[in-house]
Amino acid sequence: MQVSKIKELREIYLSRLKTTSSLEELEKLRVQLLGRKGELTLLLKELPSLPLEERKKVGKEANLFKEEFLSLLDKRREELKRIPRTPFDPTLPPFPLNIGKLHPLTRTLEEILEIFLHLGFQVFTGPEIETDYYNFTALNFPPDHPARDVQDSFKLKNDFLLRTQTSPVQIRVMEKFPPPIRMVSPGRCFRRDTPDATHLPMFHQIEGLAVDRNITFSDLKGVLEEFCRAFFGEEVKMRFVPSFFPFTEPSAEVSISCIICGGDGCRTCGFTGWLEILGAGMVHPQVFRNVGYDPEKFSGFAFGMGVERIAMLRYRIEDIRIFYENDLRFLSQI
Repeated sequence: MQVSKIKELREIYLSRLKTTSSLEELEKLRVQLLGRKGELTLLLKELPSLPLEERKKVGKEANLFKEEFLSLLDKRREELKRIPRTPFDPTLPPFPLNIGKLHPLTRTLEEILEIFLHLGFQVFTGPEIETDYYNFTALNFPPDHPARDVQDSFKLKNDFLLRTQTSPVQIRVMEKFPPPIRMVSPGRCFRRDTPDATHLPMFHQIEGLAVDRNITFSDLKGVLEEFCRAFFGEEVKMRFVPSFFPFTEPSAEVSISCIICGGDGCRTCGFTGWLEILGAGMVHPQVFRNVGYDPEKFSGFAFGMGVERIAMLRYRIEDIRIFYENDLRFLSQI
């Protein structure tokens, strides 16, 4: 009876051994048969109670089965080790690919820069921690100038501050290179603004500068018209509204026809049909004197725009803060 039981176990366990698909299953099968409470172990514990002749037959049969099982167990273990943990099945449908993409602000900034590169401008960058001289004084903001109040800044030690605009890069470039100059300066800026739908204490700007002999306001208009058509479309209209900036004279705010209503008037444009996108003007003679240029020989124009502002118009977004919330539900739509 004990011999037949061993033969029955042999048939069952050798069959299971062939169908194991992992090393974990293989170890579990070994324990079920040969562990302290395994089926073969419990069976062999009954040997002392058997007659001598039957004990010899059962012992011999059990040892043969055990040796055969352990040999096949080792072979199956080596086979399983060679099989990849996650086998590739070419018949399965493909997994969905979640491919990353650029943040909308990065995409907007790169598209703006590409337009100006095609227009012959070079890209220059500068430090985010600036001196008061480069951030204000060299740009015709004297220490007591009221225009400084509009750019409430983050002051640091020893007359340093976080730059409030990328215009200081223009000063640094003019100090280093003689005219002609065609440049744009992208980067982060910082002002102590209270966060709301249109303001943040950190934002991005792209400012441009062109300096040469006989540059006129018409050149500025031509460059900005080309930019507006390239970025917003051929149908967009542009206008200049007189304004004031300490570093340009004359100065203007540039608006485009509302891309939402086409100029008919809506909530986005305040029912005026126009959207302000940037500030611009002819470089002030004092700025040229500050960098050692002769304003009698050279002239130039400058402009500056907020990347967030442009992106809000491009993507029809009403709150600037959504760009920095890192909400994938929003970012995956753009």
